[in-house]
Amino acid sequence: MSSDGAMPIVERYLADRAPRFVDELKEFLRIPSVSAISAHRADVRRAAEWVRDQLESAGLKTELVETEGHPIVYAEWMHAPGAPTALVYGHYDVQPPDPLNEWQTPPFEPDVRDGHVFARGATDDKGQMLTHVKSVEAWLKAHGSLPVNVRFVIEGEEEVGSNNLDRFLAERREQLACDVAVVSDTSQYAPGIPAITYGLRGIVAVEVTLHGPRQDLHSGIFGGSIANPCNVLARLIGELHDAEGRVQIPGFYDDVQPLTAEERRGFAALPFSEESFLKDLGASAVAGEQGFSTLERRWARPTCDVNGLTGGYQGEGPKTIIPAKASAKITCRLVPDQDNDRIVAGIEQFFRDRCPQSVRLEFKSYHGCPATVCDVHSPWMKAAQRAIEVGFGKKPVLIREGGSIPVVGTFKEVLGIDTLLLGWGQNTDNLHSPNERFSLDAFQRGIHASAALWQELATG
Repeated sequence: MSSDGAMPIVERYLADRAPRFVDELKEFLRIPSVSAISAHRADVRRAAEWVRDQLESAGLKTELVETEGHPIVYAEWMHAPGAPTALVYGHYDVQPPDPLNEWQTPPFEPDVRDGHVFARGATDDKGQMLTHVKSVEAWLKAHGSLPVNVRFVIEGEEEVGSNNLDRFLAERREQLACDVAVVSDTSQYAPGIPAITYGLRGIVAVEVTLHGPRQDLHSGIFGGSIANPCNVLARLIGELHDAEGRVQIPGFYDDVQPLTAEERRGFAALPFSEESFLKDLGASAVAGEQGFSTLERRWARPTCDVNGLTGGYQGEGPKTIIPAKASAKITCRLVPDQDNDRIVAGIEQFFRDRCPQSVRLEFKSYHGCPATVCDVHSPWMKAAQRAIEVGFGKKPVLIREGGSIPVVGTFKEVLGIDTLLLGWGQNTDNLHSPNERFSLDAFQRGIHASAALWQELATG
């Protein structure tokens, strides 16, 4: 059945069923699918089954794939020969809701107020992911077919590291063959300004521990005769950046892909108030690498940050000791062409070169993922721009994001595809925080944009 002229039929279906979509979203949000807490294991599975049933009801062939952790929901509709294939990724698990006393309404009792639905998972990622399920339903129920082939991979471990997703993607590489991935787990640029995120920073995470004496010592008796690990670590951390904000790790900038003139002009043209930015964050001044704007620093320049410091006495009042050890958790956000392994090796070299013999250095490397940038001139990107204009009534801006979404790099490495990062929420939706919310207007517009996307991807 030809899809020519189908969009009005699909749009009517969406408009007529908009209230039901909200009811279903609220039903989904009532499931406390907190993947990090073992007591919610049955709830996480119930959420997986709910997603599977939704996709099956929409008209897709579905499968609940068991893993060593939480299930992966797989679904497909592959009846558009010769048409592109899109892979929709999302996750049904959510963050823990703590602290509970800061929620205005219970986190798993969705409450609609001020045009938003408030609940844990509203925007990250249940509400955003559901827009694509509903748009596929509309095409299949109203028109009988889709203009493209679609696959869905919806996991339940995104909030705890996606431990089983990479194995699933590798084992099913041939089955998952597609042309482009679609992920809605990012945000619009600002209210009323839809966006496509075309670049993400990567990340490496390490921990540095300095060991001094065998146990904490009396600072009066032994002070001045033995190294204090806290003092040494503080000095080393202070040398991570120079006076101009540049990271001093060996080779840190050697492979950095510079921003193009086109990108810098695009960032500069975005509406951005440094005063409002600082007010929202409760900060007094911006800081960072000199020679770059705030948006450039946040989105497209590499960073090195200490995320936590531990050492010595932390209780009330003084305790006069020389601590036995001190540690720092450090992450670096990376940009395209930086190599994760090389950066980790550089961090270790930085500390070992400067570490005095009076303390012993222990170095540990954790997770990481590379940075990704997609071609803003690709036919998929152009199709997404047109689709968002249909759903939101204006052209989207092109932005990068300072955070990391590891699956985007995995899609590139394992399946050889780029990802369209189409966010319908806002950075102010309290993701991972109390009173998480999602605009119901953005929810409905996201469904319409998703429905238009399948048509636009088919036309190229």
